[in-house]
Amino acid sequence: MSMRPANTLSLAYVQRLLAGAVRQGSSLAELFSLSGLDPALLEDAHASISSAQLIRLIQTAMQQIGDEFIGLASTGRSKPGSFAMMAYAVINCINLEKAIRRSVAFYELFETPVQTRFEIVNNEGHVYFEVRRDSEFSVTVYEVMAFVSVRFWSWLVGRRLDPLVIEFAFDAPPSSQEFEKLFRCPVNYGMEANVIRFPAAWLTLPLAQNTLSLSHFLKDSLARIIGGQARPERLSDRVRSLLGREYGNQFPELTDICQRLNLTPQTLRRRLKDEGTSYQIIKDKMREEAARFYLAKPTLSIDEIALMMGYSEASAFHRAFKQWTGMTPAACRRQLLETPES
Repeated sequence: MSMRPANTLSLAYVQRLLAGAVRQGSSLAELFSLSGLDPALLEDAHASISSAQLIRLIQTAMQQIGDEFIGLASTGRSKPGSFAMMAYAVINCINLEKAIRRSVAFYELFETPVQTRFEIVNNEGHVYFEVRRDSEFSVTVYEVMAFVSVRFWSWLVGRRLDPLVIEFAFDAPPSSQEFEKLFRCPVNYGMEANVIRFPAAWLTLPLAQNTLSLSHFLKDSLARIIGGQARPERLSDRVRSLLGREYGNQFPELTDICQRLNLTPQTLRRRLKDEGTSYQIIKDKMREEAARFYLAKPTLSIDEIALMMGYSEASAFHRAFKQWTGMTPAACRRQLLETPES
């Protein structure tokens, strides 16, 4: 029996994911062609594609039919940008519980295809999903919602989260093993409800992200959600998360960070050096990212951005920015906004 390479999905499962888009009038052959894939793959019953190829296919389908649910729901659509607005609504929450509650409330403002409910039961968090009107693709909708929810929560808190169990109120569909292998937890079918069950301890986890990191995440959110977090969190990631979450653009002394991480300055310096960085490099990179974020907003003057970045004089900000990037803030703004030099 042939073995498929790791991180690939069978063509049968891909066709099930895209069945809603086909119902909306898309052609699988056209979607493959527009995504840079050979439509001849559709003739091979044993073919598989990589996660990167799947990402391109889903992005193409979303764009073609204008639906973040890629046509899987029988009624209603989730317009492109809905997920991004939800993410911005939750990004400043203090912990994961607040973020989950706010995301549920956000989607209840619209007539979205799926109704979500959150409960805490016997020291477990439960998130339930119910399609408002069943369709032939409801099974796939539930799988997609469970997958996206767990991956998005993992990104929010900066660590991989593995539920206690995922339960579905339907029999195991064809290619169910394709879905099950995405998780390191049991996936049970034929249960009473469609629910993700997880330890209540998750709910107190602080969010490791902020508005700036969200802006980067949304540039390729589909890739990050499908790809997941491929490597364990590094110490430099923890330092960045701590700085972004609690200090904004004002950076504390190294000793303050050491106290928060329960490390000596020598240990912190050594471990960061092992990761090819330093506290100063992390601070400069975060300042550069924040400055670029603000420079992309034309309503803010460069003098205002300098003050927001903690510089009392714009000239000091100019010097620092040129040291980080090799260009002036004004030149960077023109590049970001794609405006000609006056």
